[in-house]
Amino acid sequence: MPSPWGNSMTIPRRAALAALASGAVGATAYAAAPATAPLRIGVLRFGSVSWELDVIRRHGFDAAARVRIEAVVFASAQATQVALQAHDVDMVVQDWLWVTRQRRAGAHWTFTPFSSALGAVVCRPGSPVHSLPDLRNRRLGIAGSPIDKSWLILRAYAQRKYQLDLEKTVQKLFGAPPLLAEEMRAGRLDAVLTFWPFAAKAEADGMRRILAMDTALKGLGISPDVPLVGYVFSSRWARRHQSTLDGFLAAARQAQHVLATSDAEWQRLMPLTGAKNAAELDRLKAYYRSGIPRHWGPPQRLAAARLFHVLAQIGGSALIGPAHAIAQGTFWQPTAP
Repeated sequence: MPSPWGNSMTIPRRAALAALASGAVGATAYAAAPATAPLRIGVLRFGSVSWELDVIRRHGFDAAARVRIEAVVFASAQATQVALQAHDVDMVVQDWLWVTRQRRAGAHWTFTPFSSALGAVVCRPGSPVHSLPDLRNRRLGIAGSPIDKSWLILRAYAQRKYQLDLEKTVQKLFGAPPLLAEEMRAGRLDAVLTFWPFAAKAEADGMRRILAMDTALKGLGISPDVPLVGYVFSSRWARRHQSTLDGFLAAARQAQHVLATSDAEWQRLMPLTGAKNAAELDRLKAYYRSGIPRHWGPPQRLAAARLFHVLAQIGGSALIGPAHAIAQGTFWQPTAP
């Protein structure tokens, strides 16, 4: 099957060196736009950012916005962080918790929304687990690390709704989503908390959803439309390249509109999503569409501040460092420091 990414370009020398340690695997230029410096975006090959960039390229939204996009492909989200910090890319997708922790340490990264989609807790169809209290003394796989936002949201929700301390009452296994999915299919895990693309594929494969993380947010009194992941870039870079940033964000909004309204576009994108069949594609589409940010203003920022407080209580200094509030400038505004 031809790659939907086209022909790979040579990565800049520093990025190539970083690739040996962090997993960069290629780069693709998206448009022969005006002769300006390209906007270099670190992406995962089958991640949802890649889907949007493909839509931007195919529909010419980048050329119309006079933006030249160069996608640099990495093997992991951590590798994109390394590349951003090494200035080998200009932008990655990351959560604002990371941004605010970095700003407290003196960095100048800032955030603008990409998605509010969250994952879910899923189990095998015949599992005796039907709600969180059923997880007591059972084996729970958790995608990511002990300070992953979904795990902290789940812990906070379990404490508030059931007075249940999941940290103490479940047998935890942290790991990569594909590994956890295999462990659950083999019967070595009773349930898995996983990221939304993997939850979508698990549900399409017949797994049963126990709890969606947007439901957990609602249970915590926080609006589920708070974008948790977004485009992250240097505020200094943004002030120097305001027209490039504005053009890219306009193109990204156009791509999201296409993906929100066109089922045919999803059929075309199917190879890039990694969906094995129509059922997986439908679940990916539903999760993605539910996460498209519709609003980003004072109410959403206030909800983010409330969420930060909840997560800080659960995650402590390992999550937020010494901070007690979201750092100034975490959310991008043209006048942000």
